[in-house]
Amino acid sequence: MTTIINVSDIQGTSRLAIDAVTGLTDIVEDLHHTISIAGIFGAPDQHRTTGITGMVYQSIRTVSKIIGTGINCVLYHFRSLFTERKSESSSGRKTVVAILNGVLGDYLVESRNPFAISMKIHWNREPVSMDDQAFSKAIQESGGKVVLMVHGSCMNDLQWNRQGHDHGAFLARDLGYVPIYLHYNSGLHISENGRSFSDLMETFINQLAQPIELVIIAHSMGGLVSRSACHYGKVAGYTWLNYLQKMVFIGTPHHGAPLEKLGNLIHLFLEINPYIAPLSRLGKIRSAGVTDMRYGYLVDEDWKGHDRFEHVEDNRIAVPLPDHVQCYAIAGTIIKEPNKIGDYVIGDGLVTLTSALGRHKNAEMNLLFPESNQWIGRNVTHLGLLNQPEVYENIKQWLAHQE
Repeated sequence: MTTIINVSDIQGTSRLAIDAVTGLTDIVEDLHHTISIAGIFGAPDQHRTTGITGMVYQSIRTVSKIIGTGINCVLYHFRSLFTERKSESSSGRKTVVAILNGVLGDYLVESRNPFAISMKIHWNREPVSMDDQAFSKAIQESGGKVVLMVHGSCMNDLQWNRQGHDHGAFLARDLGYVPIYLHYNSGLHISENGRSFSDLMETFINQLAQPIELVIIAHSMGGLVSRSACHYGKVAGYTWLNYLQKMVFIGTPHHGAPLEKLGNLIHLFLEINPYIAPLSRLGKIRSAGVTDMRYGYLVDEDWKGHDRFEHVEDNRIAVPLPDHVQCYAIAGTIIKEPNKIGDYVIGDGLVTLTSALGRHKNAEMNLLFPESNQWIGRNVTHLGLLNQPEVYENIKQWLAHQE
């Protein structure tokens, strides 16, 4: 039996391992230096150690980089000896890579790590090809009815299938839609993904042989990326928005997610005492995509010119729902009966009801989904929204209804 080895996976793993050793060395050295000279309530002093101690830490960094460079060189020169095969069809690998991108996606791109995901539109588990006659035939037979599924943070296109249910596949069965799936690096800024998404959709639409009736169904962060794409599509004057008929947001943190707000407070707490201040670097591991979900940033202006790890007030630019598009919101809560704490603090475990329904005390921020276009699922988790039967039934009714 031939052993299948994906060289890019080995390269990506080796780079992450070397970066982790180097980063951990920096933290340990800072702790060493701080504990040696800082007072308990003194200002954090995170300069490098000196003398023999400093040489030791620098040696660790240097050796780690040499090893990493050596591994990459060996793999480059001997890659022909390996049997390399793309393993993107492996759901297990894609799950791990999606999580890695959600947490470190911006760093993976910056460091040119092979694990960084490139945005693509998938159909039947593979990137869409306009030369694929089967795809063209499917579009034609559907009458141009296309539903685009946009996944959330740390997820991928295959994870719409949960416990045997896939909203996209069921809409194909029941309403004749052709389901296509966006696959993207959820660790990048939402505005960066939104702009790339809009550019990709413009290219996709222009390459189709016929007009389509486009619907977007987005889960969690995917809803923010989709709204950002609509914003940048309008700014660019793109035509793909003319084909967009409806959008369904499932558990989307339109006004942010409590866990990221808590993560920001923990980061600030770690920086208070100089003895533990070096550990605050661990909080800075989380990606730009994650920190954007503190308030639901959609455009570059929301985050540019700011330290994204500092505590700042909600200073977002108001971005309304797209014009001439029927928009729907689905929210979940793990509480069976209406309860202020459960609904407005806990929600589905990740997103509160008010955030998922786009409600805000500031009139400019309130998304104003019509009451008939809102639905609340009870006793359901954030991921449970992907397979709860009642969620699908509402989606199906909304899409089947002709405005």
